[in-house]
Amino acid sequence: MPLIHRQLRGLPCPPEWRSTVWRVRGTPTVPPERLVLTLDAYATQTGTRLTFADAPGLGALLQDLELAQDGEALPFSPQSSGRGVALDLPGHSGTEVSITHAGLMLTQPVAAADFEHLAGRNVLFAIIQDPQPEAVATWLRINMAEQGADGALLIQRSAPFMALPAWRQELAALLPSDIPVVLAECQQMLGAPDHPAQTSHAFAPDGPGKANRSYTNDPWRAPLTDMALWDVAHHRFLSAAGAVLHCDVSDLFPATEPSIFDAAKATESYLKFQGIRAYPWRLESPENPRHEHHACRRFDGGPSENVWCVAPQGPLKDAVWRPFRVSTVEPDPQSQSFSYYRCQALRTPGEPAAALAPKSGLIEEPGLVELIERHAGPIKHRAPPPLPAPPPGSLKNERILIVTTMKNEGPFILEWLAYHRAIGVTDFLVYTNDCTDGTDAMFDLLERKGYLRHLDNPFRAVGMKPQHAAYLDAQTQPEAAAADWVIPMDVDEYITIHTGDGTLHDLFEAVPDANMISMTWRLFGNGDLAEFTDELTTERFTRCAPEFIRKPHQAWGFKTMFRPLGYYRKFGVHRPKGLRPEALHLINWVNGSGAQQPEFMLRTGWRSTVLNWGYELVTLNHYAVRSAESYLVKRDRGRVNHVDRDQGLAYWFRMNNNAEESTQIQRMIPPQREELDRLLSDPEIAAQYQACLSAHRQRIDALMARPDYRALYDEVTGDRMTSLSKLHHCFGTATFLAGPDVIPADFHLRETPGFFSPDGTGDEDQDDANAPGGD
Repeated sequence: MPLIHRQLRGLPCPPEWRSTVWRVRGTPTVPPERLVLTLDAYATQTGTRLTFADAPGLGALLQDLELAQDGEALPFSPQSSGRGVALDLPGHSGTEVSITHAGLMLTQPVAAADFEHLAGRNVLFAIIQDPQPEAVATWLRINMAEQGADGALLIQRSAPFMALPAWRQELAALLPSDIPVVLAECQQMLGAPDHPAQTSHAFAPDGPGKANRSYTNDPWRAPLTDMALWDVAHHRFLSAAGAVLHCDVSDLFPATEPSIFDAAKATESYLKFQGIRAYPWRLESPENPRHEHHACRRFDGGPSENVWCVAPQGPLKDAVWRPFRVSTVEPDPQSQSFSYYRCQALRTPGEPAAALAPKSGLIEEPGLVELIERHAGPIKHRAPPPLPAPPPGSLKNERILIVTTMKNEGPFILEWLAYHRAIGVTDFLVYTNDCTDGTDAMFDLLERKGYLRHLDNPFRAVGMKPQHAAYLDAQTQPEAAAADWVIPMDVDEYITIHTGDGTLHDLFEAVPDANMISMTWRLFGNGDLAEFTDELTTERFTRCAPEFIRKPHQAWGFKTMFRPLGYYRKFGVHRPKGLRPEALHLINWVNGSGAQQPEFMLRTGWRSTVLNWGYELVTLNHYAVRSAESYLVKRDRGRVNHVDRDQGLAYWFRMNNNAEESTQIQRMIPPQREELDRLLSDPEIAAQYQACLSAHRQRIDALMARPDYRALYDEVTGDRMTSLSKLHHCFGTATFLAGPDVIPADFHLRETPGFFSPDGTGDEDQDDANAPGGD
């Protein structure tokens, strides 16, 4: 059967009527051709129907509207058509209708009956924007074979400048000869005037980097804003169909029992269900994507959009069709037994595979591969095969490496080194830069004594932030190659193990099959201590945040120890980065309670949520501020990762948490002191330690002599900030982002402070697992 070509013959809105019809939406930015009056007029099974475009002022227009044929008035019955209005003319069978309002008459042509072409058939219905004819033919061929489709309606949203005759001719040559395919062209500007084309990368749901690209508005091809187009499809072409599956030409529906069409005919409602977004691993020609190029899905991606299937002659024959549902009726619960594959490259032609979804999130979808190869032969570009598991008995817990970066941390090096040696760390790879307090000299000395390896941070040479540059270099070093476990962490972080005797080997024994272990921060404050001393951090600072505290979002940040098995491509600040999806089945990542990390964390994310927080086995004590005096030095040296972010009052407010007390780590003080005494028994190390203490004290004194630092010191040690450090439960995201200046000056003095938000609303406590701001 040849291609059945039709056109929607709507009318533009006359200038004289625009103030009435478009009074709500009309703005100077809306092009005149966007102001559409009618989409179409056509014969139905009971007469003629005029479908008006979606326009807020239609009610006012209809009050004075007159319809006539050959000078005789035609009675009409208004019907809802999405957000627009349709007028039914019962019994009318003419070829045109005159529309009169405010003394102006328009002539609306009426199309002959078209519902008969697809009567009784299982119809695929799609609204398209000039797809490749081969892709349309493949879509029909596969869905005919799998689901028993035997008809199709394509509404082509076409612009006047499209070369449609050649496109139609090419499509007709590829279509099967035994099913009717109706192609209806709509040459009206119906897209959102302030959006780019729907085929733009801006609408690729998983496309990385969308925020960094610019897009040109294209109302001819932008996403539809006119729901009335579905009314035309329903009443002009599909009212007599057996069942209609509304989808996209990128969608493939594997065979089911019963078929989607049969299930829709059998229900008193309709079917509505979601699918799986499918992606190619590689595209040789992004401009010419095909269904058969797709073999993958995102393992951590969400479902595709809703599609629906309804029997137009069934109980919902008068229901209004919408893009993603039929009227407001609840769909049949059996809808959830159906699914489909949406081939995303067809929806964004011209984009390489890497622009559609991050490859680190793609894995092969066996059902899709089977479907494609059943109809199109072997897929040329497949995802890498799964990696093999390590040989039995090959994994050990003997070499444990910490990778760290430091600048001007001289007073705190030895106690931190002693503590982590005491819990079982065997190797340290330390990067420093621009030190002025003897930190680099201390590490040179410790390297010479055999305690660690010290390297200059190459951040300037590679043009990266210091921490990122160090971790990039560390993964090339022999210590990393020899390590059984790698732990990227900082000198203000202490691993606190709650199982066994408190060593890393006790932790590994508690989760013997894990190859990644995340340690959630517990933020420790200054404990209202202002002066710097050389007492142990673990002994002096015991005030901290509650275990269950979701804000600020740094409160549940984590660091991750991992086996360097190549499952990720690079070391990261909070967790390894660059997941190799072919290793997904081998990753056994647990949280601080030994529970599996949820799938959405495997590729991105740096903080725990209510779904995956846990402290039962291990915590990472984070002494981000220490004493008020030492905090001045920390602010002076800057942040090792976020070098462009000031550590002023807002940082102190977020990170200084003194609501509760925890002394769990103190059971490890005896072995820590033993290690520290061993280090200090070396006269050279002891002398360099005293030099670092002296330099730190001198820098404090110099900063306290400056008015700006003195003012900061006075503020963080004052009654207000001291009290606020115990009231973090009263604040949400907006307050922590804005800083303490937005909090009422008397808030800390109130008997029952309650919850405060700067905009007066409640807590905006969304679990932003990937929010910026890790330390």
